[in-house]
Amino acid sequence: MRRGDTAILRWISIGVLFLGLLLVVFQLIQYSRLRSAYPTGTVIAGVPVAGLDRQQTAERLIQTYSMPVEMRYGDAVVQIKPSVAGFKLDVESMLAAADQQRISLPFWNAFWGFLWNQLPEPAEIPIRAETSDERLRAYLRDEVAARYDKLPSPAQPVPGSSSFSPGKPGTVLDLDRAVILVTDAMRNPTRRVVNLTYSIQNPTRPSFPNLQVMMQQVLAVNEFEGLAEIYLLDIQTGQEINFAWNAGEIIAPGIAFTAASTMKIPIMLSTFRRLDEPSPANITSLMESMIELSENDPADRLMEEVIDNRLGPLAVTEDLQKMGYENTFLAGFFYPGAALLRDYDTPANSRTDVSADPDRYNQTTPVEAGMLLNDLYQCASTGGGTFAAVFPGQISQPECRLMISYLTKNRIAVLIEAGVPEGVQVAHKHGWLTDPADGLIHTISDAAIVYTPGGNFIFVIYLYDQEQLLFDPANALVASITQSIYNYYNLAGQ
Repeated sequence: MRRGDTAILRWISIGVLFLGLLLVVFQLIQYSRLRSAYPTGTVIAGVPVAGLDRQQTAERLIQTYSMPVEMRYGDAVVQIKPSVAGFKLDVESMLAAADQQRISLPFWNAFWGFLWNQLPEPAEIPIRAETSDERLRAYLRDEVAARYDKLPSPAQPVPGSSSFSPGKPGTVLDLDRAVILVTDAMRNPTRRVVNLTYSIQNPTRPSFPNLQVMMQQVLAVNEFEGLAEIYLLDIQTGQEINFAWNAGEIIAPGIAFTAASTMKIPIMLSTFRRLDEPSPANITSLMESMIELSENDPADRLMEEVIDNRLGPLAVTEDLQKMGYENTFLAGFFYPGAALLRDYDTPANSRTDVSADPDRYNQTTPVEAGMLLNDLYQCASTGGGTFAAVFPGQISQPECRLMISYLTKNRIAVLIEAGVPEGVQVAHKHGWLTDPADGLIHTISDAAIVYTPGGNFIFVIYLYDQEQLLFDPANALVASITQSIYNYYNLAGQ
């Protein structure tokens, strides 16, 4: 080889070495710059920060997590700043973790991997932050729920009818769930819209006094020109409605009415008080005829055979008086021409402002008829109540249940029964009679325990007209009032 060729090769080698050195220096500078920033693929708290230095990364994290969270509650949209909930992002600890990861490999080892494009994939740094559940809950309660919760509106009586217009449901923010959802959104860099959950509150019933107004409207729409008294007891709450109506005017209740066949409920009670269980077959047969068929002769026979042969009606009255009923009495047997055994003056029949021309033989007031049914209901339900207190050990819970069973078999499909859907259990005793003096009906009554899906109630109504009480209009009136009460308790099924 010639000497000149060797020199050329030497210079070429030197040039190659120089270029290689320049390339290494260039790569070293590039890697040094890269190592001063976060490498490709670096994600801190869900935020990509590749190529950013420490200061830039801190600013991006703070900017991202300072964005308000949008809360949607029904039609309302509310934004909340994270700081309101005490949200604090621990930027320093996350950056320290990222720095530790960035410089975990020795410089030259990492540079060697860089030259061969074999840099390790950085692991994502999870968010480190804290919030105050108490502050967030207080904000949601005072600023969101207080403003945007919707109270349910009650159903309202439809004037002139026995129906109710439907109310509107309400909404109540689920605070526990809202705290979780909003906290999660504050800890997420992208999903910062929250649909708040809430519970639906069904429309409430109208107020109980509104039911009285509705019943009075039904009386007015039906243009009832006679005398009426109504007693209603909500068995669940103990609330009562009691009012009297006289030719379109509201008057004081507590009017004495002819009890008629509704007096057979006290007779049944006094009979069971004196019977041992089980009842003899003949007594059971008489009881069924008296209650289910509303016959008078079985009532007389029960009083004669079980209560007192001569003074059975007075013994029934004494039982009622022991229970505190001062306006309800039976002064004679039912058979035509029966003697008046005693003349009773009561607070109700002593009134001078109004009169339903009550029979001297049997009288009651709607309140006392209803209270007696409630005593029977409580005895059948719990075994306690007035019966247990006044007649301890003499009237058992099974006997009370049997008495109610008799009353439920009094199926006539008119009056109170006509105002409820088929299948609704009505334990009742009705009463009306034809005046022997003129052959006309002047008084119609019905007293019932009504069992419904929406609540049980006791309803008693007595109607009187001095001239004549036509059955069909009176029946329609009682059915319409009953329907309004049933709809009050069962709004969804009206």
